[in-house]
Amino acid sequence: MANKRDPEKLSHTSRRKFIAGTGIAAVSVPFLAQSASGKDCKCVDPVERAKRIAAAPKAPFDSIRDYVAALDAHGLLFRVAEIDQDAYQMTALMFSATDKYGFFESPAFLYDRVKQDDKWIDGPVIGNFQGHVNTDCILFGLEPDTDIKVSYRRAKAHMNKLLDSTEDGNWPEIKPNELSRHDAPCKEVTLTGDEIDLNSFAFVKTNPADGGRYVNTGSVFTSDPELGNNFGTYRCQITGPRMLRVNSEKNQTGYGMLKAAKDRGEKTAKIAIAVGQDPVVWLLSGAPMARGRGDEPVDELAIAGGLRGKALDVVKADTNDMLVPAHAEMIIEGEVPLDEPMQEEGPFGEMFGYLGKMKEEVFWMNVTRITHRRDPWLMNSFTGMQRGYTTSPVEVRYERIMRRSIPNLIEFHYPQDMMGVAFLRIDKTAPGQGMAAGQAVADRVRICKVIVVVDKDLDVLDRTQMLFAMGSRWQPAFASEIIENGPGNITDPSSIVQGETSKIIVDATMQWPEEGGPENYAKRNRVLLEELAPDAMALANAAFGDAIRNWGRS
Repeated sequence: MANKRDPEKLSHTSRRKFIAGTGIAAVSVPFLAQSASGKDCKCVDPVERAKRIAAAPKAPFDSIRDYVAALDAHGLLFRVAEIDQDAYQMTALMFSATDKYGFFESPAFLYDRVKQDDKWIDGPVIGNFQGHVNTDCILFGLEPDTDIKVSYRRAKAHMNKLLDSTEDGNWPEIKPNELSRHDAPCKEVTLTGDEIDLNSFAFVKTNPADGGRYVNTGSVFTSDPELGNNFGTYRCQITGPRMLRVNSEKNQTGYGMLKAAKDRGEKTAKIAIAVGQDPVVWLLSGAPMARGRGDEPVDELAIAGGLRGKALDVVKADTNDMLVPAHAEMIIEGEVPLDEPMQEEGPFGEMFGYLGKMKEEVFWMNVTRITHRRDPWLMNSFTGMQRGYTTSPVEVRYERIMRRSIPNLIEFHYPQDMMGVAFLRIDKTAPGQGMAAGQAVADRVRICKVIVVVDKDLDVLDRTQMLFAMGSRWQPAFASEIIENGPGNITDPSSIVQGETSKIIVDATMQWPEEGGPENYAKRNRVLLEELAPDAMALANAAFGDAIRNWGRS
């Protein structure tokens, strides 16, 4: 028998007590007035901070709740008791945070209560949950550094160790652990029929120009007799209490599976959507990480276990045979009608930071069952305003692949706050290598359309150094190449033909004489200081380091 939702259990008072029980207490904050990175705020006592971190949950995190508690202990959570999303305050707050701290040092947000469609709805809703660079370490049980570049490279080193641990250089796998329905937290409450109302949950309309409210962080599980099982993050527009538009792009696996079923003459396709999933499942769901072994279907649930270092707990969906994360906050199940006309969807604010176009035809879903944890926690992606997921595993995977054609590759970085731009660091030993490296990236990585190649003495995580290289080492006349028709990202707002784009390679390495460069390239002033006065930096920091670091804080 279905368990009906008890409104008393979802009261504001009980929710605040529930959150406090996790070590996360909601606070009322009218606007962004504190920092998660220690800037412009009183620093937390190091001993107290260490105690909080020691007492917090540790990786691997079975649930979003444990993960958020860890973020809170590390000072990376900004808590708001209630916020008016009819006035788009959540969206404005996200923009304000990135204006001040950038994509890579903005905090995660926890909203206890949200006003949407003129109703106050209990959350919590979590935003920017993998935005701060230190989450790359926290997610995998590594201690982050005060220098976010050190944190990021620490996480990348861990990813390389994981890939080195397997014979074929793929991610390690640990088969999932199937729980009974009784033991699965995502099955605590069951809703069927008229009990289901997607609008009664704190799913929000993120942008004023969006087509409506969205489930935009769900992992959509699909299945195919040949391809096996798959899950991916596709935005799902709420168009009724029990109806969702499922926008899987035509180059994505979910679309391919649904289209194949339609071509086989099937009338319906079963799908399930996991909402409020653990951070590793979220990462795999949205990032291009999983890669098959020969003709075998990819088992992403096993890859999740391998990345976690511990089997992922799963449970069988109620209305189909797919296994879903047992510790997710909610499972939305239903059917996609394949013999009925497809429907319009959108528009929606995309990851490039522009409003995406209205889609004329997308698959849609009749929701037949929802199971969820009591007082479910939801997530919302502020697409185009935040880093979507921890990127270190993705960059390490790309580096591994690209070293086959760029053996002198040192590091690759494509920052999510400047979509379409990539930086490549190589150990240049011969003329022509910079341009060749850029061409390899242009061919391989669809999203990269401005590829800047630099020498080994520069840091691809340092924007100033990248602009320095372009200003002082790049000669546009003979160190550039424009590719008129290359593979592009479907959501690029500048593309004339969807999925295609022109690209430019900027060879900002020091040009050799054979490439048209000078006979002798002058050394940088900093390099000369380090060579000719090797003790100067250490002496200056010893004498004045604390003073310069604390300048302006008093």
